[in-house]
Amino acid sequence: MTTEELKIKITELLPSAAFEEGGEWLTVNIGSADWLSFAKQLRNEGSLFFDYLFCLTCIDWKTHLTMVYHLTSTLYRHNIVIKAKLNRDKPEIETVSNIWKTAEFHERESYEMFGVNFLNHPDLRLLILPDGWEGKNPMRKDFEDPVNMIKL
Repeated sequence: MTTEELKIKITELLPSAAFEEGGEWLTVNIGSADWLSFAKQLRNEGSLFFDYLFCLTCIDWKTHLTMVYHLTSTLYRHNIVIKAKLNRDKPEIETVSNIWKTAEFHERESYEMFGVNFLNHPDLRLLILPDGWEGKNPMRKDFEDPVNMIKL
């Protein structure tokens, strides 16, 4: 499926979707409230069949956070990037770990590093950091570490 065909299909599924131009892959900006239903459509729609979530991360822009999801279809060999803007003071979005199993660990990493609450996640707890680091979110730009004198 070409990029233009993907845009047409995605617009049919989610008319509020906005597209970014200039990237290697089609990038779609969506509202965080639309994410779960849109993710299910991306996974289950026969002509799309995005069956593989190969990257999930978060970006801190100081004013807000953005969740970034990279998906591919192993059947059709097309890729897509989905971005969802989150409120920095209360960042939360639905988990997609029940759609793509790889999301379970990636979401836990974003939870501990950025403080994103993945609603309905089956096991949202620290993944890498030791006990006592809950809520410190070291990848946020306002994180300060007095011991190592890190300030972004």
